[in-house]
Amino acid sequence: MKRLNFGALVPILLSTLVLANLPSAYAEVPASISFSGKGYGHGVGMSQIGARGLALAGDTATAILNYYYPGSEVMALTDDQILRVNIGHQLTSASLKSDSPGMSLQLISGDGTEPKYLSVLATKDTVRLKVSGNQVAITTTQVGITTKLTPVDQLTIRWSGTRYLDGPDSVLSLTHTKKTTRYRYGQIQVKVIKDAKLGNRLAIVNQVRLHDEYLWGISEVPSSWPAAALEAQAIASRSYAMSKVGKVLKRCDCELFSSISDQNFAGYAKEVELRWGQFWKAAVTRTSVTETTGLTVTRNAAPIRTYFGSSTGGVTETSKNAWGTDVGYTFSVPDPWSLDPKLNPSFYSWKRDITQSVLATAFALPDVVSIKILTLNETGTVKVIEGKSSAGKKVTLSGETFRSRTKLPSVWFSLTDEELISVQN
Repeated sequence: MKRLNFGALVPILLSTLVLANLPSAYAEVPASISFSGKGYGHGVGMSQIGARGLALAGDTATAILNYYYPGSEVMALTDDQILRVNIGHQLTSASLKSDSPGMSLQLISGDGTEPKYLSVLATKDTVRLKVSGNQVAITTTQVGITTKLTPVDQLTIRWSGTRYLDGPDSVLSLTHTKKTTRYRYGQIQVKVIKDAKLGNRLAIVNQVRLHDEYLWGISEVPSSWPAAALEAQAIASRSYAMSKVGKVLKRCDCELFSSISDQNFAGYAKEVELRWGQFWKAAVTRTSVTETTGLTVTRNAAPIRTYFGSSTGGVTETSKNAWGTDVGYTFSVPDPWSLDPKLNPSFYSWKRDITQSVLATAFALPDVVSIKILTLNETGTVKVIEGKSSAGKKVTLSGETFRSRTKLPSVWFSLTDEELISVQN
């Protein structure tokens, strides 16, 4: 073990005391500040690493869910609702194409209830979408011929082999922000929504059935995990989605986002994942009770919003600590599996250096010369953190806000000893 040189440490401590009494203009602005911590994510609800650990120990999916959502009951509820899942948020452009042989692609003006067909396309034809004022501009390319269609208030896109259009099974590819995602099910709707800061932007939604079409595309945990862990995730994902049914958000024209803002919906890629995709799809199927019902986490026979995250700092967090609101069904329970280096090799312990520019932006200060953790929650997470500028101005943030703005893995963090000596003043 390396021994501390207290003789060398005394001058450092004395210099720190001297700096504390110098005018703030003399305070040194560090290039970065180091943080160390445990866990990944907000830590509320089910720990996915913990679910894996319990499954490896032989627990069932129901036992896992009862552990992480105390006082809840797993029961069958109707889950054949059609969800509006946002798959393109605040976009300026997007494109669609299908390489499926013999497929048919329909472009329809409006929401599709009274179809007004704009164009019918085939394999390898492309559709490009852009914002045109408050309408959707559409350009098609068929056999090398490019055609600009009349802009519409809302565009509905259907492809063959879905519940919305008969014909050969086909897969539609949507490309935006340099990323392409494939969709086997649903129908896509596009409209322009005005953002207060960005102005008019495209909102793209896929309408899929919760029971299967949506859940088959959820990509939250590796499909190679134990069956009980996969089933627990499927039930939790179903419950989370059901808690949002019917609550359409104007800013996205959706009930759910396809990103970690809600849960990761990867479309067809999850179902056809090489070797392992079949195991995820089978787990979803096992949590179905009938063709229109599935196992759901409930309280008082109603689905609860089953928050979940990758891992914790050894205990789960409450919604009140994380976001300031007590939803009544999130409790802190021990989660030792998150601290197991074999189960959680990347985040049982971590260290991050946060640059000066990121820190200054996080605290909305011109610079940050020192940081202090003022209070902790009973779960060990940072409750309030303070940043101080070279001019002496202090700003406080909640731990969760600071985590979000600096991209730290979790709120179970601390300053390193070295930083406490050389930075705080």
